[in-house]
Amino acid sequence: MDTRALNHVLTHSSDYQKSSQTRYSLSQILGEGVLIVEGAQHRQQRHIMNPAFGPAQIRALTDIFHAKAARLRDVWSSEIAKDSTGTTTLEVMSWLSRMTLDVIGLAGFNYEFDALNANEKPNELNTAFATMVAAGQRLSILPILQAWFPLFRLLPSDRVRRIQVARRTMARIGNELLSDAKSAARVNATEKGEIEKNNLDGRDLLSLLVKANMATDIPESQRLSDEDVLAQVPTFLVAGHETTSAATTWALYAMTKAPEIQTKLREELLTVDTETPSMDELMALPYLDAVVKETLRVHSPVPGTERIAMKDDVLPVEKPYTDKNGVVRDSISISKGDPIFIPILAINRSEELWGPDAARVQVRYFRLRGLPRSLTCPATDCRPERWENIPDAVSRIPGVWGHLLTFLGGPRACIGYRFSLVEMKALLFTLVRAFEFELAVPVSEIGKKTGIVQRPVLLSDAKSKPQLPLLLKPYQRT
Repeated sequence: MDTRALNHVLTHSSDYQKSSQTRYSLSQILGEGVLIVEGAQHRQQRHIMNPAFGPAQIRALTDIFHAKAARLRDVWSSEIAKDSTGTTTLEVMSWLSRMTLDVIGLAGFNYEFDALNANEKPNELNTAFATMVAAGQRLSILPILQAWFPLFRLLPSDRVRRIQVARRTMARIGNELLSDAKSAARVNATEKGEIEKNNLDGRDLLSLLVKANMATDIPESQRLSDEDVLAQVPTFLVAGHETTSAATTWALYAMTKAPEIQTKLREELLTVDTETPSMDELMALPYLDAVVKETLRVHSPVPGTERIAMKDDVLPVEKPYTDKNGVVRDSISISKGDPIFIPILAINRSEELWGPDAARVQVRYFRLRGLPRSLTCPATDCRPERWENIPDAVSRIPGVWGHLLTFLGGPRACIGYRFSLVEMKALLFTLVRAFEFELAVPVSEIGKKTGIVQRPVLLSDAKSKPQLPLLLKPYQRT
């Protein structure tokens, strides 16, 4: 792994693009949004979308994060109240997924999924979205063949039919949301009918995107078509929902493995004298920041990605190396079509960069349902304290945030990383103040499964359903 070579690949995004197979597979779930398109089309979409993801815009969304986090806290409190012991077991990942879906509905489209209301029948957009996510999680041979051999795309399948029905539903509702956003944008037009790019009233991402796209002070060549705007709907839903719920799940998992982290974090959070701190107040909490960074280092939701060289090129390297013929070289020759793997998780856990404990596995002892057990941790331990004094070497990691590759880097770095970070911090702020968490199963039972993102599973579950059962009890302040 060479950080200089990685930096070259990530910063020359036109020369190193996603493979056609990856683009096809992802487009079946995400559509042709900013995560999928390449070249000039990506630059155009990114240029229009960037203002909607700036610090000021995310700051305005923070109260939505808090409101939905509080709603989840209240749901969990109600579940605990049903148990006379004052403790209950909850599968937290599905609940976190519902919470982040509610958030992206309101913050992304001013649309209420109401996914946290478990007593109500899911609305049709919720159902359509669930179909798309389920399709992305199921692994079978036909989708792989369809990605690599276009002829197989002609074969009918139940999976394709379900995706098509779900996409039609999402497109119809997306058109309605787009029409509403356009109408709202016209309300703020000047007497001459002009819409200024900097006059971005409203706070949901779709409204901001539409207003920026309709602004009369941008060249016509930079505008997105309605189809391009609508293509962002499934992208926002999946990328703005799955990644944050998975990352928060891994944070809770890490804190059950190391209860001292949970205790130290709670002590810091309880020093805040409001239940709804601003974005700036959240970002100023040092141990919360360290816990989030360490979680995203050890448990990056996306463990890796790939690129294909679009032309012959030469990759510079950090250190000279000797090739198989004994020749010392300071670069790597790349041919058009060569695949290049971006090892996100491996870079984040590299002992060469982070030190000898970057990928350490420990054995911890703690109580589970009152019984002492010796539990072997199957994955790297989190140590948030490392962020008090990180090695100089990590400055070479070409990531957009936190000396991590989790959100990638360069022109194709995650556009919504600020959104995800603030939402995750708001969630942890509310939940860790309210509850104490323990694993409800032996830690050796926890495995990982990678679909759209990497999520925990129970190794004893034959269906490998993503889940994380935890014991919850209310935290009692002394």
